[in-house]
Amino acid sequence: MRQQAQNGPQAPNPEFALQGPVLTEDAFRRLSAIAMREAGLCIADNKSDMVRTRLARRLRHLGLPDYESYCAFVERPEGGQELGQLISALTTNVSHFFREGHHFDVLANEVAPALKSKAQNGLPTRVWSAGCANGQEPYSIAMVLSQNGLSPDVGLRILATDIDPTVVAFAKKGRYPDHMLGGLSPEYRAKFLAPVDGEQFQVAETLQTYVTFRVLNLLKPWPMSGQFDAVFCRNVVIYFDKETQAALWVRFAEKINPGGWLFLGHSERISPEAERYFTKASVTAYCRTDTPVSNARKAN
Repeated sequence: MRQQAQNGPQAPNPEFALQGPVLTEDAFRRLSAIAMREAGLCIADNKSDMVRTRLARRLRHLGLPDYESYCAFVERPEGGQELGQLISALTTNVSHFFREGHHFDVLANEVAPALKSKAQNGLPTRVWSAGCANGQEPYSIAMVLSQNGLSPDVGLRILATDIDPTVVAFAKKGRYPDHMLGGLSPEYRAKFLAPVDGEQFQVAETLQTYVTFRVLNLLKPWPMSGQFDAVFCRNVVIYFDKETQAALWVRFAEKINPGGWLFLGHSERISPEAERYFTKASVTAYCRTDTPVSNARKAN
């Protein structure tokens, strides 16, 4: 401990105040266990500084003196709501419109014609954006399908989910500052967004009707019924360990129609355990086979 000057206490060290309390190894282990248990997040041992930095604001907001107190709080029943804030702080909600554009080429050229054929036969069509972050992904999907003649009027439904209630609320509003509109072509920007309140841009109400936003933890039970024709789960499973990923691919296989699509992030791949359910059709894009998941499980 630094000694005080003889003429009185020293002024607080601004660098120490900025950094906040020390994250002890025990608190880091507890937080890592909570994140794994609640959301399947696999936090590497070398991420202690990242955890400390991202959660420091939550300690200040709650008026807690240290990370041990924070662990105790989130583990109590009254800390249940804070669990969502914890997971939100530890995950990165970075996205933009038409991210990984090759997926949207596949959506327009291969997926949309199949969906139109279903719609013409009076069948509903469903797409799921699992891990929708700030909403650019599901709105991008809606723009492409709208341009290809699909809409809620012909049975199209787009479900957008995320574990973070804050980003889901933001996405549902459909209002973005200019710097979050990267990836939008001038045509789509003019057709589907309108300037409001200076630097803000509002997604057209007609496009918003395509998308239903919900808070959902992918590791918990999925309440939706019915099957999907395409699932976008991109840059989500990078937070999960291999075992959790493998189980998740099988769950997606259960919810995707044969011939349907699964789109992953650029660094993600289907695990060997799930290869029987999918065939690779494009870059990080997979088609669902007709292998029944239930029968495969019985065979195992």
